[in-house]
Amino acid sequence: GAGRIELCAGLVEGGTTPSMGLLQVVKQCVRVPVFVMIRPRGGDFLYSDREVEVMKADIRLAKLHGADGLVFGALTEDGRIDTELCTALLAVCRPLPVTFHRAFDMVHDPVVALETLISLGFERVLTSGCDSSALEGLSLIKRLAEQVMPSVLYVTQGFFPPGGGITERNLQRILEGSTASEFHCSARSARDSGMKFRNPNVAMGASFSAPEYSVKVADVAKVRTLNAIAKNIL
Repeated sequence: GAGRIELCAGLVEGGTTPSMGLLQVVKQCVRVPVFVMIRPRGGDFLYSDREVEVMKADIRLAKLHGADGLVFGALTEDGRIDTELCTALLAVCRPLPVTFHRAFDMVHDPVVALETLISLGFERVLTSGCDSSALEGLSLIKRLAEQVMPSVLYVTQGFFPPGGGITERNLQRILEGSTASEFHCSARSARDSGMKFRNPNVAMGASFSAPEYSVKVADVAKVRTLNAIAKNIL
């Protein structure tokens, strides 16, 4: 029942660019639009010239392999939208629609940043209201959504979907407390690994990484439940 997929790798880092192999297989398996994350690494959103080269190359490859849209964000060192870089990346993305991701939640002034993104031509902004979760940032999400709707008539009502910590327990409150008509979440759960032999002394990543013998998967039941809740409200 999901209406769109944001395809990412590295969810522990908040999402990074997926492999083109993953994109190809996903496109063969689903019929809903697939928007590809363009983020060369975790961490901040201040990119070097070499990282920009990687982002442009990944955008071209994603388009070549069937992406229906792109998702990226870039900031200046003082927490403003990097208009020069965003303009350059948008040019490579076109004619596909583009979402500005949760780099928005790290800006110095979200009201000014939103106006900048509208003027640049982003179709959507993904945000948790500049807080730890969409529920915590609900008042700002509502204020920003009200800022968008009257002034950008050509943008779909999903221009400002809340994301970040959305679950079956809080979705109704988030949708009722904002004017957003779309929402974004991972809807994931943990699945035990099929490995029978396990070495408890070795980890493949840093100490904050996911355990080796537990796999995070999209939970179909959660997606269906979230959709049912949304349909009763929207």
